[in-house]
Parts: sequence; C-alpha cells; structure tokens
Amino acid sequence: MKQVFPSLILIFLVFVSSFAFGQKDPKAKAVLDGMSKKYQSLNGFTANFDFTYSDAGVVQDRQQGELAVKGEKYRLKLPDQEIFNDGKTVWTFIQSDGYKEVTINDVSQMEGELTPSNIYKMYETGYNYRLLADNTYKGKPVQVVLLVAQKADSPFKEVKLMVDKNTQDLLAWEMSDGQGGTLSYSFRELKQAPSLSADYFVFDPKKYPGIEVIDLR
Repeated sequence: MKQVFPSLILIFLVFVSSFAFGQKDPKAKAVLDGMSKKYQSLNGFTANFDFTYSDAGVVQDRQQGELAVKGEKYRLKLPDQEIFNDGKTVWTFIQSDGYKEVTINDVSQMEGELTPSNIYKMYETGYNYRLLADNTYKGKPVQVVLLVAQKADSPFKEVKLMVDKNTQDLLAWEMSDGQGGTLSYSFRELKQAPSLSADYFVFDPKKYPGIEVIDLR
C-alpha cells in the first residue's frame, strides 16, 4: 500500500499537468484575438524582416527580406528567391547567375504550412496555447504566447509569438520543429498598405525570357 499511494499521486499530478497544458488559455486567446484583429484591420501591409535558422542552438543561416500581405495574398522576397501567392496559386521564383526558374503550385498543395498570410490566425486550429511571463523585445514590453501543436506529425511542434503589449503588433516569432531546429523571424518598418493591387501578388513568366517553368499543379 505504501508503494501504491505515491504512485497514484504521481499519476494524478501528471494527468493534471497534461490536462492544463493541453487547454486553450483564455488569457492567451485574448492576446491572440487582439493581434489577429489588429492585422486584419490593416487591410494590407508591407514590412522588412530578419530571418534566422538555428540548429541545436547554433545559427546556421541569417537573411533579411521584404514582405507584402493583403488578406490571403502575400509576396515574400529573400536574397535567393521570391514567393508570390495570389490566394489561389503559389509561384516560387529563383534567379541566380543568369539562371531563372519558377515552380508553380496550387495553394491547396501548401495546406498546413505556416505562411506570412496565416501567421496571425494559425492559433485558431491545430494548436493549444498558453500565456507565458511578460518580457521585453528590443526594448518593448511584450506578451509571449506559446502555441503547441495538437498533432504529432505537425512540421512545427511549438510556435512562440511575441506581441507588443501596448500596440498588439506581432514583433517576432519562433518556430521549433522538435528536433533542434528553430526558425526565428522579426519585423522591421511595418507599414499599412491598403492600396496593394491584386497584380502585385501574381508572377508573370513573360517578363523573364528563357525562364524554366516547373508546373506542379
């Protein structure tokens, strides 16, 4: 009996902690809802961003890029590639040393991936979340929300969002794959841009003579 009772307590504590962690924290939801509402109200924005990839805590890659988002559409520019998404089709354009290539996919083929246009509402499905301790990021007070994937086969096991406590702006986020890899993003110079046209998010191969087109639709 002396051995059974401590075991029952241990099982109970594990159950309680697992149950609590698996829930959707109302305080975290309030922060996430506020952030999501803020960005949806912009009706389009542009920003510069910093990107870092780390493996086992060691930085493997650093890049800077440009981003434009309007609704489900986005355009993402990195030094070695540019991605266009008009809400229906995704074009991944690569141009290097005179070589030009574009890969074309349906948006449905990219389902489940985190993108610049869904990072603000990804918490709505597939994740549990909780509010962590307040912190500061680049001198600004932030509320930190941890999202944990509900499915074991999710490409990112955890996503940590840093939301400005005063403005509800998403300042940065980190995505962990559960195997030591971490992708980190942070925004710079975010500006409202409601006048972005639909054509801005469409790639036109005719502008690039000799380009190799890989159509995977």
